[in-house]
Amino acid sequence: MSLFSRPKYSTISIKRKDIPRGIWTKCPVSGETVYNRDLEKNFMVVSKSGYHFPLSADQRIELLCDKGTFREMWQELETVDVLGFEGEVSYVEKLAKYREKTKMQEATIAGMAKLGGINIAIAVMDFRFLGASMGAVVGERITRTIELGLQKNIPVIIVCASGGARMYEGILSLMQMAKTSAALARLKEAKVPYIAVLTNPTMAGVLASFASLGDIIIAEPGALIGFAGPRVIRETTRQDLPEGFQTAEFLLAHGLIDQVVHRLELRSRIKYFLESFGYGPQHEKSASAQKSRRR
Repeated sequence: MSLFSRPKYSTISIKRKDIPRGIWTKCPVSGETVYNRDLEKNFMVVSKSGYHFPLSADQRIELLCDKGTFREMWQELETVDVLGFEGEVSYVEKLAKYREKTKMQEATIAGMAKLGGINIAIAVMDFRFLGASMGAVVGERITRTIELGLQKNIPVIIVCASGGARMYEGILSLMQMAKTSAALARLKEAKVPYIAVLTNPTMAGVLASFASLGDIIIAEPGALIGFAGPRVIRETTRQDLPEGFQTAEFLLAHGLIDQVVHRLELRSRIKYFLESFGYGPQHEKSASAQKSRRR
């Protein structure tokens, strides 16, 4: 091509529909398009804007627990449609759908693990499963996690994410609020620490029970935290409430939670608190020595 001749441009055009799905994600804060693989490596946090996308329960376990130490417990607990709930779609059909979609049996996984070498009892809620609503099995797994901490004298960590009580189970779901709260009262009496981690969203009956009873309550940046939705509150109180009044940052400013912690700093921050409670390596040696003496 000579210097002043007309350049030839490519006539190949790429349409939006030609771009494979599931490769890129748009950040709702900055509008930046992020490569999904990079996002997953960063535990679903957008590097530039700091926006926190949701994490699955398995990803949470990977984030917080020492590699290979998590032992899941109480998998045998199975949700039963006691009320025979019927609607456009039955409760049984709903459960089957979400089990297939998430590859989980219920909205919470729980068990025992180590965090920074410290033994912990841990339960993690997963919003993908029916909005992590709290039914009888979710409540029972949370309660058993607390009782495990009490039995073994190890700290309890619960990662909360929920839309609230599970309507398909009616009063049985609401009873879980009292059950989990009573278990935490026994834990507190024994002076075993409990750290609640509130993620987006933590609402309704879960917030009104175990999510707000932590010795330390941590929230992720921007997490939606509240009892009822803004529209319900507005219609009930007949008042316009401050903008962002249900965000983690607003609750921190008004003393309802203790800290807002970036996801990638959660593990080290929780480890710091556990060591401050006296649960470092020295505590593990002391506990082992006491067991040996009892034998």
